Amino acid sequence: MRIALLTEGARPYAQRGGPGWSARLAEGLREHEFELYVLAGPAGRSTAAGGGPGGVQRRFDAVHELPMWGVRPAGRGPAALRRRQYLRAYEQLVRALVMPRERGSFGPGLQRLAELARADGALPAFLASGRAQRVLERAWRSPGADTAAGQPMVRDVLVAADLLEQCLRPLSAPWYGTGPGGLGAADVCHVIGTGPAALPALVAKQLHGVPFVVTEHGLHLREQYAGYREAPYRWPVRALLLTFFRLLTEETYRQAALLTPGSAHDEQWQRRVGADPARTRVVHEGTPAVARPAAGPEPQAPTVVWAGPLEPGRDPELMLHAFARIRAELPAARLLVHGEEAAPGYLAHCEALAGRLGLTGSVEFAGRPASAAEAWRSGTVLVFTALVQRVPLLLADAMLSGRAVVSTDTGVAREVVGPTGLLVPPRDPQALAGACLALLGDEERRSRLGLAGRLRAQERFAVEPVVTAFRDIYLELVSNWPAYPDGRSGASGQRLRPFARPAEYWMAAGPAGTGGAVAEEPRTSAGAEPEAKPEALAEVV
Repeated sequence: MRIALLTEGARPYAQRGGPGWSARLAEGLREHEFELYVLAGPAGRSTAAGGGPGGVQRRFDAVHELPMWGVRPAGRGPAALRRRQYLRAYEQLVRALVMPRERGSFGPGLQRLAELARADGALPAFLASGRAQRVLERAWRSPGADTAAGQPMVRDVLVAADLLEQCLRPLSAPWYGTGPGGLGAADVCHVIGTGPAALPALVAKQLHGVPFVVTEHGLHLREQYAGYREAPYRWPVRALLLTFFRLLTEETYRQAALLTPGSAHDEQWQRRVGADPARTRVVHEGTPAVARPAAGPEPQAPTVVWAGPLEPGRDPELMLHAFARIRAELPAARLLVHGEEAAPGYLAHCEALAGRLGLTGSVEFAGRPASAAEAWRSGTVLVFTALVQRVPLLLADAMLSGRAVVSTDTGVAREVVGPTGLLVPPRDPQALAGACLALLGDEERRSRLGLAGRLRAQERFAVEPVVTAFRDIYLELVSNWPAYPDGRSGASGQRLRPFARPAEYWMAAGPAGTGGAVAEEPRTSAGAEPEAKPEALAEVV
């Protein structure tokens, strides 16, 4: 089976995690062919999907990259007749962004721009032209436009036009044929995240009927909302771009054959954006850390470890206030704070707060540890105080150490920790101090909860269940999704049969353990049987 993995590399804002996930998936499903399609950042080859270009290239059958952010690729604009067609399609798209009553024209506008881009490759040059900028300005300032974020200035129009050009570049990617490297030759497209990475999958579905599945580990739209708070643009530009990402996410969820969020918490967010629960399955993000041994003996002094980026959203101040209460009852206790400063001046603020609370000698701001395992090993109890626990893997990694975990009851915490740790309300230092003291004073309970948490994390976040889940998902899509939903026919006039092999073929062991990956047989017309080949029959038997 041919799988096209679509993902993004480096981004200027709201970067996502999950490096190596795509490579681990491809490594676990070696019976299939994986080609990686990367929307790369301006700094060169992306490493976001597999641990470096060399490692990616060695594992994937092919790697295709498209420069996404930065200087526009060279190329000429469209001719006069084509330019008018571009103008109409672009106006349809931008009016969907600024006119609340015309949101439904977003998808058709995208598809029309994709059709024009495939014909002459002039989309990037057109979007950077003065004519496109005037279309955006006219629509943005027309009666009925949503200007709640402020009236756009000329510089806002120029900045927004440039950002939209970069976001729409995938529509002109050279990936939409049926030959080698073309998405039309894929059986399934797998989008890692949404946003611009989903644009090639939307085009491939429209052109070739290729189904696509979307996996999100940390929702792209939610991270855009968080990232654009500090973006160096005026509010009208931020509002326009966030509307673009919102509508693109809605279109992606509507067109996807299946959505696979990394947690039930993310699934709830997807439903708020219009995802269909019947086409959603939670698949936890696997981590190879499940094979790591437990942390070993506890430190001699009772030690609380807090880990994470030093920023207000992680609320280390709650930990400091709670630790002041812990020290009042347990003077020998120590607090280790592991993490780098993520907000300018915030480390100095936390150090000053520790000084005011009288904790200077008992709190250590240790910075970034050499490894997560080292941070967990240094603690007796591990504490997480984020206002919203969005990413499961940090909690799961802590649980894999075998140490007892205390977390604020927000986001994914209840789903990940479950009954194997203690959950406390956010912004409640008394409750947090009480939970920590209860564990610091009860070695047997710490040991019991730590072991239960390790077993729970190993069960939910192992790599093997992820590989098994996507093996089943790919087979299901290939078996049931019509490759030619618009009724296109072959040269003989007969309806084309989507797949020449049944799904069971891919479950057979091929030569040298390739899982049936023998020479391709042509797709045949309905009613016609492919010529029997002894070696192919031997594969199935």
